[in-house]
Amino acid sequence: MRIQINGKHIDVGAALTEHVETHLKNSVGKYSEQPIDANVTFSKDSFEFVCDISVHLSTGLNAQAKGRAGDVYDSFEVAVNRLETQLRRYKRRLKDHYKDRKDPIEASGEPSYVLAAGAESDEPETLQPIIVAEMETKVQTLSVGEAVMQMELSGADMLVFRNTTHGGVNVVHTREDGNIGWIDPRNTR
Repeated sequence: MRIQINGKHIDVGAALTEHVETHLKNSVGKYSEQPIDANVTFSKDSFEFVCDISVHLSTGLNAQAKGRAGDVYDSFEVAVNRLETQLRRYKRRLKDHYKDRKDPIEASGEPSYVLAAGAESDEPETLQPIIVAEMETKVQTLSVGEAVMQMELSGADMLVFRNTTHGGVNVVHTREDGNIGWIDPRNTR
């Protein structure tokens, strides 16, 4: 597993690097047979340290966790414990979903745009939005169950994916009542 350790305005020393590599390999190795790579970023937020961990699994899924504490080592421990909890919760489902899958999850690059926010006092001359930036976003091909699992593993409120059943674009999202919503435009009755 390839581990990249970064610090935002923090010097990440050799001792912290060794501690992170050892503990992260052991923790992720318990729940995933072949994790591909991990990205660990340390930063400082006022009086506490923040540790962000993102692990890319061989199945194509990404797991993310964040930890905050007064000590840099403690922030890493909080984040890695949250990551272990996520992976433990999904270990059976990860194995069940991917035992028949021969290839990792496909991801296609789709265009995404950042639109300028309109000022409330200005009346727009046209209804065409102003594009500020154009980027490429990866849209994964998943089943609905895999999409819900990916959304929860990444900690996101919403996930856009291509449905394996019919190839159309779908959305799963967390509703205000705590349930999961699924938008499938092709599933019209």
